[in-house]
Amino acid sequence: MARYGMVIDLHRCTGCGACAMACKAENGTPPGVWWRKLLRGEIGKYPSSRIIYTPLPCMHCQNAPCVQVCPTGASYKRPDGIVAVDYDKCMGCRYCEIACPYGARTFLKEIKPYYPEFGFTPYEEVMYKKHQTGVVEKCNFCLERREKGEEPACVATCPALAHHFGDLDDPNSEVSRLITQKSGYQLLPEMGTEPSVYYLPP
Repeated sequence: MARYGMVIDLHRCTGCGACAMACKAENGTPPGVWWRKLLRGEIGKYPSSRIIYTPLPCMHCQNAPCVQVCPTGASYKRPDGIVAVDYDKCMGCRYCEIACPYGARTFLKEIKPYYPEFGFTPYEEVMYKKHQTGVVEKCNFCLERREKGEEPACVATCPALAHHFGDLDDPNSEVSRLITQKSGYQLLPEMGTEPSVYYLPP
């Protein structure tokens, strides 16, 4: 069984936001709900400082604190390493949202249109049927696309080819080679969560 993960090359990322918008379009998330955020930061000292961007999806941690604190089993870890949510089991306690050190989860309080004066668009009417109020949502590595053998929307869309997806347990996979050859690192390693998302230095 593969253990899926992602590598994001911060040297190639331009901060265009295409990954975040592709995620929103693919999953039809309502206003205020972002399964994939884009952080903006600065490195170096003037006059040699520069802006860097850090795409921030769910880390799909091997030691996922969200799974550990969930009282209903709604948050669970699949055999392929993907951390998923069973929304029918979620009671909206938001323990997982608090436990996640990466801020990857969003509580869906209400579903409203992007343009209230015009009501729900045909797209929203179709896509919002996938969502439930009173639950916590997050990135799931595009499970529906994965079941069809396709890459996550963020990977397929990135114009800078900064995103890579594959089997972390296969030493010959692209993601494994990138991590080894280009010193890939995890965010907040001191938390002991063992994220399945790695970054290549900017």
